[in-house]
Amino acid sequence: MTYAIIETGGKQLRVEPGRFYDIELLSAQPDEKVTINSVLLVQHDGEVSIGQPLVSGATVEGTILRHLRGRKVLVYKMKPKKKTRKKRGHRQEITRLLINSITLNGQVFAAPAAAETIEAAESPAEATAE
Repeated sequence: MTYAIIETGGKQLRVEPGRFYDIELLSAQPDEKVTINSVLLVQHDGEVSIGQPLVSGATVEGTILRHLRGRKVLVYKMKPKKKTRKKRGHRQEITRLLINSITLNGQVFAAPAAAETIEAAESPAEATAE
């Protein structure tokens, strides 16, 4: 099992090839390839590479599936006995990112073909339509 811990949008996230994750908004278009260079840890078959703070030569490549908005968070402020109330909502902009491969020093740990087969298995309706 191969995974990596990356940093994006001020947060650290454990990612695996072939899975998608919701991260902070990226400035790229859907179906565009993205390379993340801020990799903090890479684990492959029991071998662990830990960076100080980043692993040199490690990259994570992914494809942007779509941009969306998160669930609404309500912020309610009230001062007792003052008749002061404020109710505001917030929806965070999110990017859904499919992880294609994890690379360390030029060695690809998860091939993009494996990620495509997993993606095809998740959507059987599209596979039968083709």
